[in-house]
Amino acid sequence: MTQVAKQTMTYRQAIREAMREAMLKDDRVFLMGEDVGRYGGCFNVSEGMLEEFGNERIIDTPLSESGFTGCGIGAAVTGMRPIIEIMTINFSLLAADQIINTAAILQYMSGGQFTVPIVIRMATGGGKQLAAQHSRSLEGWYAHIPGLKILTPATIEDARGMLWPALEDPDPVLIFENSTLYNSEGPLSGNGQVVDIEKAKIHREGADVTILTYGIGLQKSLKAAEELANQGIEAEVIDLRVLRPLDNETIFTSVTKTGRAAIVDEGWKSGGISAEISARITEELFYDLDDPVERICGMEVPAPYARHLEQASLPQPEQIVETIKKMGGLHG
Repeated sequence: MTQVAKQTMTYRQAIREAMREAMLKDDRVFLMGEDVGRYGGCFNVSEGMLEEFGNERIIDTPLSESGFTGCGIGAAVTGMRPIIEIMTINFSLLAADQIINTAAILQYMSGGQFTVPIVIRMATGGGKQLAAQHSRSLEGWYAHIPGLKILTPATIEDARGMLWPALEDPDPVLIFENSTLYNSEGPLSGNGQVVDIEKAKIHREGADVTILTYGIGLQKSLKAAEELANQGIEAEVIDLRVLRPLDNETIFTSVTKTGRAAIVDEGWKSGGISAEISARITEELFYDLDDPVERICGMEVPAPYARHLEQASLPQPEQIVETIKKMGGLHG
C-alpha cells in the first residue's frame, strides 16, 4: 500500500496554504482586510501573498470594517469569491450591520435572485493577554442568525480543509480562528483534504460521558479526557466544528450512548451556544440522560489583562476533569 506523505505545518500556515490554493484554483477569489498585504496580516496568516498575487487580489483596506465588509458583499453578489479578514471578533461588531442585515438575509429578501458567497475570517478567543478589547468569544452570537454558516476549525486539517467548501457555499460563511491556535503545529496528511463543513467530528471515543466543544476547547478537552482515563472514566470528545447548523445527529448519538454530556465553551454561559446545545439535548434526550447536562464556560466578566486572572476566567482541563468527576456514578 502506498504511504501518504505527511508534512508538518502550523495552524496559520494551513490557513495560508488554503487561501493560496483557492486563489490559484479560481481567479475570482481575493483577500481583503486591514494589513493583509504589506504587513502580512495581523497574525501573519497572509505573509508573502501580496508578492505572489499582487495588490488587485490581496487588498489592504482602511480601518473601516463596515466599509470593506460591505464591498466584499457587493463583490460576492456580482460573482466574485471574496475572503474578508477582520482582525479580531471584537472588530466584527463594527461590521455586524453588513453581516446580519445584508449578507445573511439578501437571498431571502430577493426571493432567491441573489446569493452572497462570501467567506469572512476572524480571530476569536482569549489567552494572549490582549485584554477585553481583543479577547471575546462571540461566535455563539453569530450562530443565532439564520442565513449564516459558522465554522470553528480546531485542527491543522480543518484549518486547511474548510476554506474551499466555504467558498463554494452559496451563503455567507464565517470562520472563527482561535488566536491561541495560530502557533500550534502538527502533521497534515498529503496536500490537505477538503473537509465536511456540515459534520461534527469524534476525536476520542468513550462510553462514560460526552464532551462537546470547539476551537481551543478541543485541545483542553482531549487533555482532560486523558486525565479522566487515568482515573477510570472514558470520555468521548466531539469537536463540533460547525456551530450553525449544529450536527444534531452526531451529538445525540453520542449522548444517547454515554448518558452524560459536558459542554466546554470559552464563551459566556448566559445565552451562549452551550445553552442552545444543552437545551437541544434536554429536549430530545431527557429520558436517556443519567445526569443533568454540565457546562464549563468562560467567566462572565470582561477579559482580564493579567495572565493569572485571564487563565482563571477561561475553561481549563482541570476544571473539566473536576466537573465531570462530580457527575453521578463517575467517581473513577
